[in-house]
Amino acid sequence: MANRVLVLNGPNLNLLGTREPQTYGFETLKDIQTMCAATAEMLGLDLDFRQSNHEGELVTWIQEARGMADAILINPAAYSHTSVAIHDALRAADLPVAEVHLSNIHQREAFRHHSYVSSVAYGVICGFGSLGYKLALEALAQKLK
Repeated sequence: MANRVLVLNGPNLNLLGTREPQTYGFETLKDIQTMCAATAEMLGLDLDFRQSNHEGELVTWIQEARGMADAILINPAAYSHTSVAIHDALRAADLPVAEVHLSNIHQREAFRHHSYVSSVAYGVICGFGSLGYKLALEALAQKLK
């Protein structure tokens, strides 16, 4: 049975491709989902790909992951810098977590330099655009072996 990875995307990522393309690029979230599905298939992973603009919904999905996933890949977007609730849910899930950011959060505004998610993540990838998702899936596949 394939290991299952829950891929969660936070607020405003549904606007990729049109929102600040100089920062986030021209790929859409659907493009990233397609790339992730192809990568997961190559790695023998089962993928569940979701996006929400609502913190509580993300927390609920993380809580549900305890019984249905083997790892979590999360791009918490702006919630990285504000959400203790997502931090606590990820800690409680007790699963390997890969944190991904399309942009290099350390080259941006000072408030983006801290992530509440990073301290509970197995690894953090930022600044490589959508390639970060592929790299995170590869890292999680290796971790789950």
